[in-house]
Amino acid sequence: MATGQADVIVLGAGIIGVSTALHLQERGRTVLLVDRGEPGAETSHGNAGLIERSSVVPYAFPRDLATLAAFASNRSIAVRYRPATLLRMAPWLARYWWNSAPDRLDRLGRAVLPLIERSIDEHRHWTKAAGTEALMRSGGWIELYRDPRALAQAVRTAAELSGYGLAYDVLQPEALRSLEPALLPDATAGAVHWRDPVTVRDPGAVTRAYAELFSARGGALAKADAFALRQEGAEWHLPTNAGTWRGSEVVVALGPWSGDVCKGFGYRFPLGFKRGYHMHYAAADESTPQYPLCDAQAGFVLSRMQRGIRLTTGIELAGRDEPSDTWQLDRAEKIARRIMPLGQRLDAEPWRGARPCLPDMLPIIGRAPRHRSLWFAFGHAHHGFTLGPATGRLLAEAMTGTPPFCDLKPFAADRF
Repeated sequence: MATGQADVIVLGAGIIGVSTALHLQERGRTVLLVDRGEPGAETSHGNAGLIERSSVVPYAFPRDLATLAAFASNRSIAVRYRPATLLRMAPWLARYWWNSAPDRLDRLGRAVLPLIERSIDEHRHWTKAAGTEALMRSGGWIELYRDPRALAQAVRTAAELSGYGLAYDVLQPEALRSLEPALLPDATAGAVHWRDPVTVRDPGAVTRAYAELFSARGGALAKADAFALRQEGAEWHLPTNAGTWRGSEVVVALGPWSGDVCKGFGYRFPLGFKRGYHMHYAAADESTPQYPLCDAQAGFVLSRMQRGIRLTTGIELAGRDEPSDTWQLDRAEKIARRIMPLGQRLDAEPWRGARPCLPDMLPIIGRAPRHRSLWFAFGHAHHGFTLGPATGRLLAEAMTGTPPFCDLKPFAADRF
């Protein structure tokens, strides 16, 4: 088969890889984008559909004793763990806890803030060209509280973020029901409505639309096994279903599989996994959420998607490829049915994915320490879909010698 030539080979056609490929293409680079499957079919597909402009503080390890005790019991719907996995992850969790101290958390949050601030604009950069306008909606999402004390604490926390200029409303039950008429009576004590984020009705479809835009603009898209990548002299070689391709540079954007490929080139990163599940439900009596609804105490989100109402679970600490455990989903569903009418399940099996996380809550974005032509973009944890286009821009600027819009140093691979 014919051999192709590209300036850059991008490994991974999730939202990070597709966005990087598009930004490089816009800066004049010829790009080969590869994946073992279809674009947007893995972690980029299975999220709650939030472009989370309001998440200006990283998801920290809890430090109060009450929350720690609840999680330790392993009966929390928001966070569940496999005991054997917890033992293996103990050093990783210790580093995560250490980085969650207030002073360090503030520093880490300010490092990632420029990406959060650009998240919506960078998605909208392609909205018209990719034809994704109908999938996106402004207006934010709603954080529900069933306990008045938890709501009061959430209101105090929101007020503490006033310096970030975020738009939000505190909703008492009557105001909440005016926005969400399908909520069952006495389902909640109130809510916080975060109005800055944009929501999407099919994140996988958005990622695929970006990939189609990349192809329509002349980009090459192929299927390949990333583990077959080899460096030969100054070039990289990769067999694909469209022949063997050569490239001058490579970007690893393989989400939870990135660490495996990096090991082959001598890099070991402390990549952990926060797994999550989702299930779609039919609308009962045409009752659907008008905004994504997050049950803050149980950690799940109800979102209106093209397929139906999607329930996305919180965190499961487990090995990336361990068998599924529906405990969280089943219990979250019971609570969700007390909040809003849900019809029958629409999926034969729950979808499962793994959020790739690093213990300092920041992704790795930038050049490999020992390979000048190898670049990394992974480890975005809960914010891969949110930060994909902004990450793609930042990396493309670094790769093409353009002054980057923010400091790359906090995301450097050599910090590990």
